[in-house]
Amino acid sequence: MMAESKFLARAFAGRRVLITGGMGFIGSNLARVLVGLGAKVTVVDAMIPEYGGNRRNVAGLAGKISIHRTDVREHAKLARLVRGQDFLFNLAGQTSHMDSMTDPETDLEINCRAQLALLEACRKNNPAVRIVFASTRQIYGKPDYLPVDERHPVRPVDVNGINKAAGEAFHLLYARVHGLRATALRLTNTIGPRMRVKDARQTFVGVWVRQLIEGDAIEVWGGEQQRDFTYVDDAVEAFLLAATKDAAVGEVFNLGGPPPVTLQRLAELMVEVNQGGAFAVRTFPAERKKIDIGDYYADDRKIGRMLGWKPRTDLRAALTKTLAYYRKELPHYL
Repeated sequence: MMAESKFLARAFAGRRVLITGGMGFIGSNLARVLVGLGAKVTVVDAMIPEYGGNRRNVAGLAGKISIHRTDVREHAKLARLVRGQDFLFNLAGQTSHMDSMTDPETDLEINCRAQLALLEACRKNNPAVRIVFASTRQIYGKPDYLPVDERHPVRPVDVNGINKAAGEAFHLLYARVHGLRATALRLTNTIGPRMRVKDARQTFVGVWVRQLIEGDAIEVWGGEQQRDFTYVDDAVEAFLLAATKDAAVGEVFNLGGPPPVTLQRLAELMVEVNQGGAFAVRTFPAERKKIDIGDYYADDRKIGRMLGWKPRTDLRAALTKTLAYYRKELPHYL
């Protein structure tokens, strides 16, 4: 049972909730929980094939949520979407670091300009809406120290990180200057059911899951890098707490997970959990090495102290649940 479930049920029952990127990985899991809490949920998603939207993610929710196939770059439509909403979970974004380097204009339009347009729509049409923005640990760049806390310099190593940093900054500025009740969550590697597995545009773990289930060897690039991982249910809880706690307004919080592991140890653990499979350590591809940040794991004590959040799912359990989901569902995600 999710922490503070009675409190969350009171907070969301009968309330109107808009989720941008709601057909994607985290957005669809968030939508499912909100439906269970009694919220009136509207999801917005452009359903661009290269991104995370997938109709299978909302299987079983027909009649329980409203779906709008709309691109956040269609600025003229945003006013109508935000009007009357009590909560806005803003998860629409382009997540691929490599795509941002080969097509920086698209990344700029989605992760920067569209974010400003969405905030303007809220300021003009629904200034009371409660907003939680999905930011990313990528904005820190290569860490100066570990674990990384919220005071660490923001120094992105790719176009995606620069635009996400700008999108986050817009949210915090509009909270400070215009009084919008906005919060930003800096996500680390989030894993779980409904994540993209056909390629590495969302997370490399998805590719590893697919390779294991299809009987292929996992390719581990480098292997010595340390990472932390948040299970999607824990991430969803952080979004809900951030939306309902007054202390979160105008703040930015890191999300973390269980103790960090090396990528090689992660591959070993995935093979163990899968009860079969193999991995091979490869040299880091040159084009990715240029934007690799090395080791990263978060200091998430601030969100624990201020909002009472903590990761509840250990890495083995997270991988077990994820692999079980894709053994049944893989064809729908290819």
